[in-house]
Amino acid sequence: MKKELAKTYDPASIEDKLYSLWCEKGYFTPKVDHSKPHYSIVIPPPNITGQLHMGHALDNTLQDILIRYKRMSGYGTLWLPGTDHASIATEAKIVEAMRKEGLTKEDLGREGFLERAWAWKEQYGGRIIEQLKKIGSSCDWTRERFTLDEGCSRAVREVFLRLYNKGLIYRGERIINWCPHCKTSISNAEVDYAEQDSHFWHIRYPLVGGGGYVEVATTRPETMLGDTAVAVNPEDERYKHLIGKYCLLPLVGRRIPIVADEHAQLDKGTGCVKITPAHDPNDFEVGRRQKLPMEVVLTADAKITENYPKYAGMDRYEARKAIVNDLQEGGWLCEIEDLKHEVGTCYRCGTTIEPMISLQWFVKMEPLAKPAIEAVRDGRIKFVPERFDKNYFHWMENTQDWCISRQLWWGHRIPAFYCDKCGETVVTLDENPVCPKCGGHMTQDPDTLDTWFSSALWPFSTMGWPDITEDLKYFYPTNTLVTGYDIITFWVSRMIFSALEYTDTVPFDTVLIHGLVRDAQGRKMSKSLGNGIDPLEIIDKYGADALRFALATGNSPGNDMRFSDEKIESARNFNNKIWNAARFVMMKLDEDTKFGLPDAAQLATEDKWIISTFNRIAKEVTENLDKYELGVALAKLYDFVWDIFCDWYIELAKPRLNEGDKVAMQVIAYVFSQTMKLLHPFMPFITEEVWQTLPHEGESIVISEWPAFDPALDFPKEEAAMAKIIAAIRAIRNRRAEMNVPPSKKASLLIVTSDSDSFNDATKPFFQKLAYSSEVSIASQGELANAVQIVSEGCTLYIPLSDVVDTEKETARLTKEKERLHGEIDRIERKLSNPGFVAKAPAAVIEGEKEKLAKYREMLEATEAALAQL
Repeated sequence: MKKELAKTYDPASIEDKLYSLWCEKGYFTPKVDHSKPHYSIVIPPPNITGQLHMGHALDNTLQDILIRYKRMSGYGTLWLPGTDHASIATEAKIVEAMRKEGLTKEDLGREGFLERAWAWKEQYGGRIIEQLKKIGSSCDWTRERFTLDEGCSRAVREVFLRLYNKGLIYRGERIINWCPHCKTSISNAEVDYAEQDSHFWHIRYPLVGGGGYVEVATTRPETMLGDTAVAVNPEDERYKHLIGKYCLLPLVGRRIPIVADEHAQLDKGTGCVKITPAHDPNDFEVGRRQKLPMEVVLTADAKITENYPKYAGMDRYEARKAIVNDLQEGGWLCEIEDLKHEVGTCYRCGTTIEPMISLQWFVKMEPLAKPAIEAVRDGRIKFVPERFDKNYFHWMENTQDWCISRQLWWGHRIPAFYCDKCGETVVTLDENPVCPKCGGHMTQDPDTLDTWFSSALWPFSTMGWPDITEDLKYFYPTNTLVTGYDIITFWVSRMIFSALEYTDTVPFDTVLIHGLVRDAQGRKMSKSLGNGIDPLEIIDKYGADALRFALATGNSPGNDMRFSDEKIESARNFNNKIWNAARFVMMKLDEDTKFGLPDAAQLATEDKWIISTFNRIAKEVTENLDKYELGVALAKLYDFVWDIFCDWYIELAKPRLNEGDKVAMQVIAYVFSQTMKLLHPFMPFITEEVWQTLPHEGESIVISEWPAFDPALDFPKEEAAMAKIIAAIRAIRNRRAEMNVPPSKKASLLIVTSDSDSFNDATKPFFQKLAYSSEVSIASQGELANAVQIVSEGCTLYIPLSDVVDTEKETARLTKEKERLHGEIDRIERKLSNPGFVAKAPAAVIEGEKEKLAKYREMLEATEAALAQL
């Protein structure tokens, strides 16, 4: 008994049901099978704080398209899912929730806070995973990982120990990026730069002993409290006599030296530079060279320290105003210059970061970056599109040591211990070490590691490394990484150098870069603009397939895309087109229609044409997918389904199907079933539901065989013939539309052609049904008087005028149109010959009038030709 399809397509009634079935059947869970090639992707792990947004939806739709395609193509296919603990974001959420209860981290203590954090993770951490399932992500959920699970944590500790023992991790005082809101250090990659309005404050520092002053300038007057020198260039003749002397730091009264250092530039500003080694990366280097003291003036929350009583406890911006006011009153401020400049901000919270000296842990990047650069340069890893390797090279070739310690409690705690007695430092995997020097008790470093430190190990830590597991041997290295261009520096670069260092191979061979999802006007989606689109709302209203179709349509690697109502409506209409076509096909099939094709000798011209066209489309779509041209592949499938299959083949085959033609039944069932397979990676739910109703082989489309190009199904002669027939039918329809002839008005047709392969008795019915012809004659030569003549590829078509036109009425209409056009032409010619108009009117207006004149002349010529023909 044939399975029935509902009258209308209702995604909500099938999507959750099908997804649960796929998971129960284990279709997404691959077995290690070395007889098959593998294809694996690790998901960019979303934060446990996250909710599904359009970026996630795009990223995971693209991954799922590739995974489903490869699964159907016979690969051992693994899409490994998981989530990221997201230290800063998660801790901030938990702290905020505690604040509402009147609690702080310190109130609970570290262990109490972590208990609360794990409870929060259990409650909310799986939310985004369930949302990823809603869009049809065919991940292997039995292998789901978490960056803080025991396996990943073990890998993190192992990597830290190895790098430390090789001298590639060290602890030291350096200038770091400090976020006063998150109260932690962040790496250079986590700093976003934003243009801000500010000032240059020019300040006089009096020379000790009198004799004048030196003038310096700063954008951060509050940091002057920590100045420990003024630098001048050793070649600057203006200041050579001052080198080695001292000036007086205003407001503080501290004597600070004037030092010679090439950091001061001869042609920049006054040539004198204030040096604040504890609060500026360049000044820090000067301080090290000149052996200057490091004066920290700001606390962790960016308030002035107790060392400066007048300003102590003031926020940095409050202190700035007070200090500028005091400088003005004291006569030290000589100029305020307006300035626009790029200011570093925290990528998580947007707070302006504070460069600050701090004792932190760092990774030496230069030895790790070199092999990672080479891996991309020699082609072992390629970026798609290729232009994004420039971003990668720029970052890696200019990389600085990576600050990996964070002043947070939620995360991987640094496996370093300090002796309470003698201060000895030990890095170990032992959780309770004893000091190897004095036997004393050791206390673990309170800091945690940068979240990206564990994310960098994701491709192999998730497969069991450092153990050599079966998964690691089969599925690693992975194949394709799909990600946005915004995390090439954060994540992609770090995965590459980590994999090369610890597994001696690249983590993937291709990095497929996608852009941002923007609104219909091309604007970035944001809360402030109120233009965000919730993908879950789209799914609830239109279904997951419609969302996926809209995201994949027009998608081009590396480019941003616009999401609009028109796209989602087009997707819904396409779903309905597929559904209605499926209902028609099912209605026309016999109970015993089997999957497969009849012998070629039994096939009609239109059968061979649709089979051959599908065969070619299958080849092209496969090639497009292999080249990551997902948007191009979908466009071809859309055109094939909507135009070629539905609008042409179904209409051409209807008469035979209505008569119970078994060959037509087999052909339409085969082509539509196979087309569902090609569409399945893009629209998994509707294709499974439709495929199950059609004659097919196998238990699910998910694990069915991908349609491959078959030379035996290539019928170029019939494809060429049908192309000519379709072109001729379209030409007739277009001419009739131009003449306002309704489809109900039938007309006889003469086809003059020497191409009997295309135009013959077998193809006459096509013109009768689709070109509104009453009777069709075919001749090898000749013409028809008093007829509409249409030239098309391989033929000339004649329709008697008397069949389509009321000569008297049409003559009257055309005569009236001719008079109107003469009037329009006369009006514009007079306007353009008017010197006053030409002199005063804008060039664009004049050009517009000229274009209208050319259009009216063209229309007049066509009207006169039509009258002459009548």
